Parts: sequence; C-alpha cells; structure tokens
Amino acid sequence: MATRLYVGNLPYNITESDVQDRFQEAGRVVACELILDTFTSRSRGFAFVDMGSQEEAHKAVQMFNGTDFQGRPMVVNEARPRS
Repeated sequence: MATRLYVGNLPYNITESDVQDRFQEAGRVVACELILDTFTSRSRGFAFVDMGSQEEAHKAVQMFNGTDFQGRPMVVNEARPRS
C-alpha cells in the first residue's frame, strides 16, 4: 500500500489544517493537500494526505474510512497514481 491517501466527501468549509489534525491521530502526516476551487478558493470536497509509512497509511484507512467528519462520512483509500 502506498503512503498517499485520497480523502473524499469532505465538507466544503473545511481547512487543510482540519484534515491534517484529524489524520495525525493515525500517525505522522508528511503532507496534506486540500484541493480548492480555482474561482471561489473553497474546498472541492477532497484532499490528498501523505502518511509517514505504509503502516500509518493502512491504520488511517482503517480508522477513518466511513467515519463522520463534520457531519459527512469520509471516504479514505489509497490514492491512484496520476496518469
């Protein structure tokens, strides 16, 4: 399993630090990239989180996939490579 995770179904008013703080519960977060709308600068509802190791990434998927985060059930899984 890769250490880069896709995190979807996030609330549109969320911040990058909210996502990072949540995933630090599962281990070391190397990077967090909240995807923003170009015109409104609001969240587009998904992010990519790089965890410190494969074990921490697996733990994060187990801990957070399907759990409630600010009123919405998060989708957390391994990010697919860019084509």
